[in-house]
Formats: sequence, structure tokens, C-alpha cells
Amino acid sequence: MSGRTVLITGASSGLGEEMARQFAALGWDLALCARRTERLEALREEITARHPERTVALKALDVTDGEAVFTVFGEFAAEFGTVQRVIVNAGLGKGAAYGTGRHDANRQTAMTNFVGALAQSEAAMEIFRRQGHGHLVMISSVSALRGMRKAMTTYAATKAGVAAMAEGLRSERVPGVDVSVVYPGYIRSEMNAHVQQKTRFMVDTASGVRAMVAAIEKRKAKAYVPAWPWVPIATAMKLLPLSVVRRLV
Repeated sequence: MSGRTVLITGASSGLGEEMARQFAALGWDLALCARRTERLEALREEITARHPERTVALKALDVTDGEAVFTVFGEFAAEFGTVQRVIVNAGLGKGAAYGTGRHDANRQTAMTNFVGALAQSEAAMEIFRRQGHGHLVMISSVSALRGMRKAMTTYAATKAGVAAMAEGLRSERVPGVDVSVVYPGYIRSEMNAHVQQKTRFMVDTASGVRAMVAAIEKRKAKAYVPAWPWVPIATAMKLLPLSVVRRLV
């Protein structure tokens, strides 16, 4: 083992899958979990073929099962001896305009993205408090900066909640523990692969995740990625009238 272990949830696809590849290339051992274990198995085969010196451990996990989150995180910590970094990444992008009969989709997103993130953060902090060090990384979204409309309303609200959770933990200043929140812009992933129209500012998965990983490695408290154009856009989103924000993003 490398002596450095990163635990990534939602690692079977999209941003989580690519983060696993890139952290392995940087010398990190991997604790990967997701619901779809067959995809995790394929990812492990790919990573160990490229980096045979890496240790890659896998576990099935549905983050809406709070008890399972604590169990899986604890098992990873026991297997590796220590977990230096936990990336709360598992997420869902389902949603519909309120009052249109799709409360089920909005509730599922809320349970996965916020309640699931709460369980993951609690489980991670138990490990970090016990070992006296750690780095908690919360994956939010630029959509968290303002209220979004229609299908995005619940998703944006959950990501704002995740960011607030991270800020609260950072304010607590737990000794030895760093807390980062990453706000990805438009990065191509499985979650948005169904979007057919050309989206402004969209970048490919590898490039977008490279910016995320660089910010995480620097242990930044807050990062909008990729920095261009999302740092200036994020500033504008906080200040502009909602009517202008709607046209911008």
C-alpha cells in the first residue's frame, strides 16, 4: 500500500470513476464504493493493469442506507489501517418542476444528495476524529449558488445544503481535519449524458476532473472548477438578479 488512501463514493461512473483513475495515477490507494459493483470491478481491473502497485478495494453501497454507510466506511478504515481522504461524491440528478406529479423523483434526489451526504460526512468524521487527521471533500455544484428552476430546483437545493454542511464543519475547526467543498461547473458525465443540445462551457470528463483533483490535492477550502470560466461566473451569479442568472446558466 502507498500509505495514502482515498475513499470515493459513487465511484462506478462519471466524476467518481474518473477521480479514481486520476488519484491512482497520483499514487493513492483507493477505497471505492457504489451500488453497481460490476462496474467497480471493471474499473479496478483497468486501474490495476495500469498501476499494479496500487491497492483498490471495493464495496457495494447505497448511500441512502445510513447504517450501511457507517459499516462500509468502518470496514475500509479497518482494512487500510487509515483513510486520509473521503470524497462525498455519490449523487443523483433526477427532478421535475414542483407540482407536476414527480415528487418521487425530487425526493429520491434529496435523499441521495443531502441525507446521503449527511451520513457519509458523519461516518468520515468519526474516522477522522478517531485517527486525529483527515481530509473531507464535499462535491457540490455551481448550481448551488442560486436557486434553479424546474427539474433543477431540488438538485440545486441539495448541493447548496452540501456546501453549507462543509462550511459548518470547517467552522468547527476539528484538529487535524481539513474540509473542502468543490463546485464543478458543466463537466460531461453519465448524469448529464442525456442532454442532447450543446451546453455552453461544457468540458469533457477527464479535463474537468483534472481541475477537481488539482483543487482537492491543494486542500482548498472552496474551489470552482474548472477555474475558467467558473470563478468569474460564480462571482456574477451571487450578485446578478435572478432573471439574468437564468439566462447565464
